[in-house]
Amino acid sequence: MFLLLLLFVTSITFSQNITFQGIVKDTTNAPLEMANVMAVNQVTKAVDSYSITNDKGKFQLSLKVNATYNVKFSYLGLKTKNLVIATKSEDISQTITLNSDATELAGVEIVREMPVSIKGDTIIYNADSFKTGTERKLEDVLKKLPGVTVNKDGEVEVEGKKVSKLMVEGKDFFDGDTKLGVKNIPADAIDKVQVLRNYNEVGALKGLENNEDNVAMNIKLKSGKKNFWFGDMTAGIGVGHTESRYEVNPKLFYYSPKYSVNVLGNFNNIGELPFTVQDYFKFKGGFKNMMKKGGTNFNISSNDLGISLLRNNRAKEIETKFGATNFSYNPIKTLSISGFVILSATETDLETKNQTNYLNTDGTTKSSENRNEVTHQKSNLGLYKLSGTYKPNTKLQIDYDALAKQSKQDENNNSSQDVFGPNSMFVNSQDIITNKKQNPFSLNQNFNAYYTKNDKNVFALEVQNLYQNENPFYNANLESQPFLFSGYVLGEARNDINQNRFIKTNKTDSKFDYYYMLTPKSNINVTLGNTNSYQSFNSNIFQILDNGTTNNINSVENINDVIYSFNDMFLGLHYKFLTGKFTFNPGFSVHKYNTSDAQLGTNLKNNFYRVLPDVYALYQIKKSETLTYNYGLTTDFTDVNKFAAGNVFSSYNSLFKGNRDLENALSHTHTLRFFKYNMFNFENIFANISYSRKVNPVKNSSTFLGINQVSTAINSNFADESINGAANYGRSFLRYYKASLTLAGSWSKFNNIQNNLTQTNESLTQNYTIKASTNFKNLPNIELGYNYLINDYQNTKFYTKTPSIKLDYYFLDAFSFVSEYEFYNYTNNTKTVKNEYDFLTASLIYQKKGGKMEYKISGTNLLNTTSLNDDSFSQFSTRTSQYKVQPRYLIFSLKYDL
Repeated sequence: MFLLLLLFVTSITFSQNITFQGIVKDTTNAPLEMANVMAVNQVTKAVDSYSITNDKGKFQLSLKVNATYNVKFSYLGLKTKNLVIATKSEDISQTITLNSDATELAGVEIVREMPVSIKGDTIIYNADSFKTGTERKLEDVLKKLPGVTVNKDGEVEVEGKKVSKLMVEGKDFFDGDTKLGVKNIPADAIDKVQVLRNYNEVGALKGLENNEDNVAMNIKLKSGKKNFWFGDMTAGIGVGHTESRYEVNPKLFYYSPKYSVNVLGNFNNIGELPFTVQDYFKFKGGFKNMMKKGGTNFNISSNDLGISLLRNNRAKEIETKFGATNFSYNPIKTLSISGFVILSATETDLETKNQTNYLNTDGTTKSSENRNEVTHQKSNLGLYKLSGTYKPNTKLQIDYDALAKQSKQDENNNSSQDVFGPNSMFVNSQDIITNKKQNPFSLNQNFNAYYTKNDKNVFALEVQNLYQNENPFYNANLESQPFLFSGYVLGEARNDINQNRFIKTNKTDSKFDYYYMLTPKSNINVTLGNTNSYQSFNSNIFQILDNGTTNNINSVENINDVIYSFNDMFLGLHYKFLTGKFTFNPGFSVHKYNTSDAQLGTNLKNNFYRVLPDVYALYQIKKSETLTYNYGLTTDFTDVNKFAAGNVFSSYNSLFKGNRDLENALSHTHTLRFFKYNMFNFENIFANISYSRKVNPVKNSSTFLGINQVSTAINSNFADESINGAANYGRSFLRYYKASLTLAGSWSKFNNIQNNLTQTNESLTQNYTIKASTNFKNLPNIELGYNYLINDYQNTKFYTKTPSIKLDYYFLDAFSFVSEYEFYNYTNNTKTVKNEYDFLTASLIYQKKGGKMEYKISGTNLLNTTSLNDDSFSQFSTRTSQYKVQPRYLIFSLKYDL
């Protein structure tokens, strides 16, 4: 139906249009790829059409009949050519030749700017060319740009590559995350969006490293927003059921050549989460994995107790207080200082129904658990970063970064549990009360120095230190005791079990690189690196008796006192060379590993050597068409958590104990990526597939008694395997239409030991998405989408079908109407789980052009949906959940623009 509507509107809009097409060449008759072609209507002075030539130099414009145009042809380094075209009813075809002219920039009159232009590795979007009037934030603008996507978490992708850095006027905007920028930067302040491909923050290393997948984005502000404070203040009130609702949302920005300041705030109880717990854990503050090329994976585990995370930012009740500030300062030309502070306090109520099926080794269900949970959470989060960059000359650059993260998180959970055995036979029920507390702190510091001696010799020193202190506390108050510990007091009315954990980590990565340019197209890279980690792990389990006294369960199996150290010294050699359309970068690293595990009165040490090869290859098919292959053999090490031999609670019915005899695993990873971007019709094609095979992986050997589980870490004799792939096709049509098709899938096979029997589990996830949208200036715009998700877990499949529609319309030069509808159909293959629900949001905004005051009435969950569903798969069980969400809200708000 929508396609018919598109065709109908197209026929009306373009029935009176003709096509002007041709070839743009230079004086040698060579076609010019990515030349800019723009047609300006001589009467309205508007850009009616534009094109960027393809690899054959072809351009195509759609022009109105009986109109006169000034058609501008431009290409970097060549003289711009202006051609006056008077259209009639016939199509036009012409070959255009651009001449060389060193004085081309002098005296050129710019009537209008190209909506999209390319300068080297930079794509420049003129934001006003894509705005329709309903945009309020940066994300609204980005979603309308060809080749750009923004997901619900605020992550931006360009040409299928994730944007790793967002800047405003060349200055970092909360470095390490794009969400705060796309959700807060005002749309009316944006002049240009610059996409920086093949991005490297260190100019000395550009071309020496493989940066093809690195993308950054820089926002250029309109001239009226520079050297002045700008932003807005929003305040709103409303109702939701019987409760009053509010939001207060101030935003202030200041940018000048010398310094910049951004201040963000958000206080609400309407379910808006400007910064989630997930954001906190993934926020790296711009710190990169500097040892990625080294061939060793030694990742520090997070002891976060598995505090429940929100799904889609929706819960039964959410109240948020958020504040953040970001600054940059250039006291002198050679020194820049920047940093940020992010503070967030959230209280959340969750109400969930869970059904968990525990699997036999053949994939059938051996027992199941139904739980109704009521959860209250408090999360206080803080992040603090300070950075400095010193560039006294073009040869030297010195960087320092420090990122501190701290949080205080509490979760109280009351649940009722029903347990069933084989054939759904009822076993027992009980009430469970659990409490989780954690106050982790980490400080990450980074020091880098880069020196270019001359055209042939480049030196790079990078040092990174992580200090981390974690102290999670777990309490379970049960009617029945799932585990019998030595020294445990029986006969209590309630089984009040507690666990303290204290984990400290001090890890330092250091790496020295020397690059020698053999020729302009080849170099040798020698790397000397070291990773040194020192960790302590202490835990104990104790019981609170009915009379309030403490019973320390001091048997050896319930106490951990571990010191674990890890050291990796390596030497790497890589050779990079370009030949024709190919780039090759093979290499290897030689490692000496030392580990030490001190616990239970003994110290186990292990020393060995290993050689790890890797290969990078790039085939540059065309300027904007590449095929990339990566292979790496890595050594995977676990940290202290898997070596601690005493019992540790994973949950009230799950115990884990480490294994001092664990060995490292080996991972073979192959990745193949295809990318094509055609600026001629904004066709965007990318596909990638990766295969990983992990040999001697660290797995769990678990013993089940009903739903109670005791697991021990082991090295499996069977390899784990996974395949992940994604493909996307998108393009724009006649400037006003945009469509895309995305396919994604992942397959994994895991091997574990369950009750002394080998268990192999496979899972397959398939995700299909299709979207089509319009982008008219003076007509209503519509976006239609359909998503089909299949989660195949052993003997259970879950299906989620989600059609959606979004409408936005700017009319009468003052009103904006935006509405979005999503329908969910959630089922499983046995039809025992079925739920249908939908969400409708809408807002009507009134703001005169140039006016300071905006009036808005908005509604969320207008259909008053009460619950949502999701599902997950672990290596021993499948789970499906239904959780309550906030009710319908109606909010009236006022916004004042500074």
